[in-house]
Amino acid sequence: MIPMVNLQAQYAEIQDEIVGGFTETLNNCAFILGPNVQAFEKEAAAYLGVKHAIGCASGTDALHLALLAEGIGAGDEVITSAFTFIATAEAIKYVGAKPVFVDIDPGTFNITPENIEKAITAKTKAVMPVHLFGQPVDLPAIKAICDKHGLKLIEDCAQSFGATVYNKQTGSFGNAAGFSFFPSKNLGCFGDGGLVTTDSDATAAKIKQYRNHGSDVRYYHDVIGYNSRLDELQAVVLRAKLKRIDQYNAARRHAAHLYSELMADLPLITPYEDSIGVHVYHQYTLLSDRRDEVMKALQDQQIGCAVYYPVPLHQQNVFKEECAGVSLPVTESVAARCFSLPICSNLSDDTVKQIVSVIQSVFQA
Repeated sequence: MIPMVNLQAQYAEIQDEIVGGFTETLNNCAFILGPNVQAFEKEAAAYLGVKHAIGCASGTDALHLALLAEGIGAGDEVITSAFTFIATAEAIKYVGAKPVFVDIDPGTFNITPENIEKAITAKTKAVMPVHLFGQPVDLPAIKAICDKHGLKLIEDCAQSFGATVYNKQTGSFGNAAGFSFFPSKNLGCFGDGGLVTTDSDATAAKIKQYRNHGSDVRYYHDVIGYNSRLDELQAVVLRAKLKRIDQYNAARRHAAHLYSELMADLPLITPYEDSIGVHVYHQYTLLSDRRDEVMKALQDQQIGCAVYYPVPLHQQNVFKEECAGVSLPVTESVAARCFSLPICSNLSDDTVKQIVSVIQSVFQA
């Protein structure tokens, strides 16, 4: 079987370092906000080019805490994408704000500056663009819109660790950004984990409070906070993988480019790379009117494939009422035709060729 992400192979490459770090942590018994969390936060901040990187319990929490710290709340509107995992919109709802879904670009699958501008109202307080599948949004243009209208820019970087825009890391452009370390991510831990980045001392201080029960000093609580701390053992994993993230992302890009080269003559649409950002291929996602046939052929050969995302957020039951009448034709078209192939840092050329040969057989039948 060929899985979507081969985590076992990746673990085998760094097993000794991980086990050694676990053993040291277990011996020290420093499990909460310990030395590895502190070291990882410094290392991540240096890598991403930001002043502050604050670990938390998940990518969803990272977005939630970022919105809270930036003062987004009840009655506010946040412009975002409907073509993303629900966590993006959940975080907006958690703070009492309303997600305003706008349509995406048919090539990058990301929301566009033009669609953002059209959706701004007197209630708009923030824009939360998603760097979907590892393809960065047009951050300079979106930041210019936010600056023009006095809006907060909060990046959803759940799928873009290591992606750059004009040689600057995603997560370093906005007022704040949220990253996810779900195991299948480009930088993934062995469970849930997240990170908030910001250059603001005030925002960082609030996030540190919120993640730790609203407390700066033990047993003294200034606000109602949350229990959302990055686990010390997960930080061990993340420190080991952070050293290798550029290598991991380069391997993903190599596999993606080989896929696209081998499928250039097939009647499907391979991923698009614009000239603005460097795509890090959290997912390798194609479009085909014959998606179901292709996926069945792959599954028959025990080759992993998946649809991210089959139902856009504005059509989900939880949002149907408040999104009644909302039409996002590009989003809906992409959701009806998209599917993703295996992609990870240890996908061999031979495996890519094997997968492509199955897809080719569908169109040659």
